[in-house]
Amino acid sequence: MLDLYLLFKWLHIVSVISWMVGLLYLPRLFVYHADCGLESVQSETFKLMERRLYKVIMRPAMIASWLFGLALIYVRDMGWDLETWLILKLLLLCGLTGFHFYLSNLVTAFAANRVNQSPKFFRFINEIPTAVMLIVVLLAVFKPF
Repeated sequence: MLDLYLLFKWLHIVSVISWMVGLLYLPRLFVYHADCGLESVQSETFKLMERRLYKVIMRPAMIASWLFGLALIYVRDMGWDLETWLILKLLLLCGLTGFHFYLSNLVTAFAANRVNQSPKFFRFINEIPTAVMLIVVLLAVFKPF
């Protein structure tokens, strides 16, 4: 019989990879979108790409990441007695989820041609998910606390 823990772990890893792809790529699309001008023909293409990336890949992947991650905690029967590394990881993931919703607001703003930020700003925020990802993976692999 298939080990439920390993199944959830596999689904969690695949979901997280999919979510991270979107978190890394969407701000990069914003850089190019801001560079091309909000009223251009290219802008309409970027709007479509951004909306599809967010709705088809990022949103379902984020939901699946949370569901399968919480399922892992449940299957291991950890209850509310969580280790410190896992609490820190969950707090960072709450921050990443907030960033995810911030990107959603930017998708909406770009769609309405209401973006005031520069391409440089979007280059900067593109680094946020990378930094959080490095810390989360470090916590998950080494379990330092």
